[in-house]
Amino acid sequence: MIGSVIKELRLERGLSQAELGKKIDVSQKAIDYWERGVNEPKASYIVSLCDFFLVSADYLLGRTDH
Repeated sequence: MIGSVIKELRLERGLSQAELGKKIDVSQKAIDYWERGVNEPKASYIVSLCDFFLVSADYLLGRTDH
C-alpha cells in the first residue's frame, strides 16, 4: 500500500526514482523497492517522505484518503 502511494505522489510531481531519492537522501534502488513492495521505508524515511510531499503519515500509509 505505501509503495503505491509513494509512486503516485512521485509521479504527480514528475520526479524520477533517482530524483526523489536525492531529495530524501536514499538510493534510487530503495525507492524502487518501496514502490514495488519488496520492503518498506523505516520510520525516519516515512517522516522525510511526509515532509517532502506535505502529506500526513496516515495518508502515506493508506489510512486516510486525503
